[in-house]
Formats: sequence, structure tokens, C-alpha cells
Amino acid sequence: MIPVNSSNIASIGYVGDSLGTLYIAFRSGTLYSYANVPRSVYEGLMNAASHGRYFHAFIKNHYPYQRIS
Repeated sequence: MIPVNSSNIASIGYVGDSLGTLYIAFRSGTLYSYANVPRSVYEGLMNAASHGRYFHAFIKNHYPYQRIS
């Protein structure tokens, strides 16, 4: 997990296996995993000027997710 400068997201992780699993830990303390996320989307998230805006535009409601904690 890599800490990021965001008002809503605390840290981001990515496992680039065949499933492309993205992990996002929110400042609220919740952790979610998102499945089938291409590496290009992860890289876009990490390089975005606003991680939160990118998340809402390109990840939330676009990939299957599961709350981990």
C-alpha cells in the first residue's frame, strides 16, 4: 500500500496478477478491493492530480468490489 495525498483516500495498492486487483484504503478506515482493474487504470489513479476525482470517474461503479474491513 502506498500512502497518497488525498482528502478521502489514505493509501492505494495493486496486485498486477491475472485479476488485476486494486486496493483502496479510505481515510474513514475502510478497505476495499476492486477486481479486474487494468494496470493502466491503476497508473492513471496514481498519476492523477486528484485521486478522489479519478476514483469516482474511472473506478467506482466500473469494477466489481468487495469491502475487506
